[in-house]
Amino acid sequence: MKKTIVVLSFIVFFFGFIPGVFCADAGAVKIGVINFQEILKESSAGKMTQKQLGEKGNEFQEKLKTEKTQLDEMKKSFEREALVLSPEKQQEKQRDFRIRVNDFKKMQEDFSRKFKQLEVSLLTKIQNEVFQIANEIGKKEGYSLILEKKTAGVVYHPDQLDITDQIIKKYNLKISKKS
Repeated sequence: MKKTIVVLSFIVFFFGFIPGVFCADAGAVKIGVINFQEILKESSAGKMTQKQLGEKGNEFQEKLKTEKTQLDEMKKSFEREALVLSPEKQQEKQRDFRIRVNDFKKMQEDFSRKFKQLEVSLLTKIQNEVFQIANEIGKKEGYSLILEKKTAGVVYHPDQLDITDQIIKKYNLKISKKS
């Protein structure tokens, strides 16, 4: 009987008092939420990055379009000359055309890979800068936790927890000082 009273006393003590010690700051918990996609869309750096990616994408598209036009001309030329060429010359022209088509496909893959690398590097740079600003705000204003809306899986949060606009303002200020 004494053992069960001791065990029950221990359980009451553990579950009754210990959580209060670990949660002493429970009333002072301050949580912030940021939306990285909105920061990309609304910040100066995000807009510059979008513009830079758009320009690079257009540049790649123009080069691919030029190469495609040359391939189409090469094919039409071969089709016109096919009847007057010897079988050896036809095979040679077909082989040259296949090589150019393969080069075109390789060019597409290279451009796609380079574009993706550029996109990742630019977004990573912005993400690191935004997270650094969020850390500074968190320390300065006493936040216990700052979450990124999408990666943290935040489904709902009250609007007063959203500090995205504050991050955008500080980020724009930081970018303007660099310029």
